[in-house]
Amino acid sequence: QLQLVESGGGLVPPGGSVRLSCGASSLRSDYVGYAIGWFRQAPGKEREGVSCSSANDGLTWYADSVKGRFRISRDNAKNMVYLEMNSLKFEDTAVYYCAARRPIGVSCHDITGYDNWGHGTQVTVSS
Repeated sequence: QLQLVESGGGLVPPGGSVRLSCGASSLRSDYVGYAIGWFRQAPGKEREGVSCSSANDGLTWYADSVKGRFRISRDNAKNMVYLEMNSLKFEDTAVYYCAARRPIGVSCHDITGYDNWGHGTQVTVSS
């Protein structure tokens, strides 16, 4: 099991920026072998994929709604993944979760098989 902890959420004005962090609770030498995804869930809505980084090759994916505004990065040595969120909109308000899984032969944005989840961090975009 890979225990994950998110941080960095908060109250942000429209157009503002915030960086979310997701770290493993204890250093793992095999961290590079995990796909890491960022998902979000707004009140009354289903959880949706935001961005992800594939295992080993680190290929990235972004939801259309965040392309050009969000950027995912990972530091495998530190067992950290970051989500830099810029030009935030009201509709970005949600609880953001990071999740990890071993490769299962599907794209990292497919929520299937993610079996390690953080507790989530709230991002509220409000003026």
